[in-house]
Amino acid sequence: MKYFLSAFHVLHRPEAGFFILRWLVAGLMLFHGVSKLLHGLDAIELRLAGFGLPAFIAYGALLGEVAAPLLVLANRLVAPAALVMAFNMVVAVALTHTSQFLTLSKSGGWALELQAFYFFGSLVIALMAPRET
Repeated sequence: MKYFLSAFHVLHRPEAGFFILRWLVAGLMLFHGVSKLLHGLDAIELRLAGFGLPAFIAYGALLGEVAAPLLVLANRLVAPAALVMAFNMVVAVALTHTSQFLTLSKSGGWALELQAFYFFGSLVIALMAPRET
């Protein structure tokens, strides 16, 4: 058994794992940002207005879903960019998903599992990022 498990040592490639994590989280987040670029920020602006906040804050979604993921993908300023992505998810949940926080989806999973994936994935990227990027 020990010999069998030692064969998996060749799979220990933390750099490759970090690369895949960066491209997975930032790449998927970028789709949300491109959608906002194509279809506008009207829904976010209305939601912000409902909370009494200025509409220009909606442009922060573009920072968190376009600019920050592009920096993560380019391997530049990875930790700060990933923290911007994580903060973006906190704001998204606070604005539109608070009622789902303790609910399950129709398939039985947590209703906010996608938002949690983006938040915690971004947080892990920020924690794992080398200091020199």
